[in-house]
Amino acid sequence: MQGYRRSVRVAELLQQEISKLMLEMQEKGGMGFITITGVKLSDDLQNARVFYSVIGSDDEIAQSHKILKESLSEIRHMVAIRLNLRRTPVINFEYDETPEKASRVFEILEKIKIEEPPAEETAPKEDAPEKK
Repeated sequence: MQGYRRSVRVAELLQQEISKLMLEMQEKGGMGFITITGVKLSDDLQNARVFYSVIGSDDEIAQSHKILKESLSEIRHMVAIRLNLRRTPVINFEYDETPEKASRVFEILEKIKIEEPPAEETAPKEDAPEKK
């Protein structure tokens, strides 16, 4: 149980530090707005799956992915310096589509809400006299 708790705490630290690094990298330009949505760390603290999302155009998403892939060793090195861990985990970035999917669901729900007539218009009026 102790190992699990440590992996969760280290994953949270990794998420914070990598998020800070992303802000610094974004200031240099060339990439969309990257958000680190989560980090899953193996129990032995050797491998970290870093999930990210990008706000921007398809080109910015592709460019951001390319920059992250090319900067992996630099990012790992900066994390090692900042966190001072005995062993820095191997970092793998994985694109997280969850925010996009959630946005699409909300768009569909809004569209349905707009297209659906209000409930009071579809029900017959009780006050109106019946015609014979």
